[in-house]
Amino acid sequence: MSNYFSRWNELAAIKKELADRDWFYGTSGNLSIKVSNEPVTFLVTASGKDKRKFTDHDFLLVDAAGEKLEETSSKPSAETLLHAKIYNKTNAGCVLHVHTIDNNVITELYKHDTHIDFTGNEIIKALGSWEQDAKVSIPIIPNVAHIPTLAEQFDRYVIGDSGAILIQNHGITVWGKDAFEAKKYLEAWEFLFSYQVKLATIKHVVGSF
Repeated sequence: MSNYFSRWNELAAIKKELADRDWFYGTSGNLSIKVSNEPVTFLVTASGKDKRKFTDHDFLLVDAAGEKLEETSSKPSAETLLHAKIYNKTNAGCVLHVHTIDNNVITELYKHDTHIDFTGNEIIKALGSWEQDAKVSIPIIPNVAHIPTLAEQFDRYVIGDSGAILIQNHGITVWGKDAFEAKKYLEAWEFLFSYQVKLATIKHVVGSF
């Protein structure tokens, strides 16, 4: 149980930090953290909660299939199955999914592409690429309302113990070996999205004169 409460507090701290950034519009987004490996269990945000508030019912313990292991009237996030795909396929310890304006806009700017490449930005080092003019790439998948179908599409791009996937007009999902790494990767990707959106705006304004 000590690990349960430790992971709970760790996820609550991440939730507070992301809430302070105002990255949980309209109860959107979902977060999780692994509690045990054998069997796989993890804490995930409860569905429909205001993530800017903090209660004893913010997270639920679920199994490898995303089914709750606690007697509670709360339900796991509708997208818990995406988190389960990651935990069952990798050694990731934390998964973060947020809908921000920038990560939605970037998928519109690149809506005809299957991925987005970024290069030459110092923040890329936070994603683990340190070479000169390093390039990083993130896949974009279609947004499908039927979660099991979305999860199958999502699963094709779950490669490695850390990674990130964009869903068209539906935010980013990032995972890492632990909460610190997942948050660092999320911040780096959001920086790149914001940078690219602002750069595209400037180019459009300058080009219109």
